[in-house]
Amino acid sequence: MAGVALLMCGVAAGIDARQPMPVFRATTLDGQKYNNESVKGKVVLLQFWATWCKYCRGDQDAVDTVAKEFADKGLLVLAVDAGESKKTVKQYLAQSPRAVPIVLMENTNLAAMFSATSYPLYVLVDADGKIAGELRGAGGERALRNLLRKAGLE
Repeated sequence: MAGVALLMCGVAAGIDARQPMPVFRATTLDGQKYNNESVKGKVVLLQFWATWCKYCRGDQDAVDTVAKEFADKGLLVLAVDAGESKKTVKQYLAQSPRAVPIVLMENTNLAAMFSATSYPLYVLVDADGKIAGELRGAGGERALRNLLRKAGLE
């Protein structure tokens, strides 16, 4: 199933693992601000998603589960919406609440950095601020846990 999701969502150029995280800024829907300095020492999982993406919706519970489970181990998950309006995202969240901070594309430079053109796209940054890995397409909880291992979270 994950292979089908990868094919259906599309595949773009790979992300260069173990390179430093580019300088970024992000503001969540509730006004929290993040940048390289504020996430120093944390493992950061970026999820690029969209409300219309059925594969993103299918991974939503898995993302929320690992976010809650690993929060006390320094994991921060930022879910970056793929260019939809604030109204659309808020309407979706009213029906399907998320356990992770939501960032609109207009409030970050992250999507441009990682060529987020197919969804979902996950980028993992380790506690040293280096890109530890990526996952393109839905993979469910097992795939997310395997990705988190690349940053030492088990």
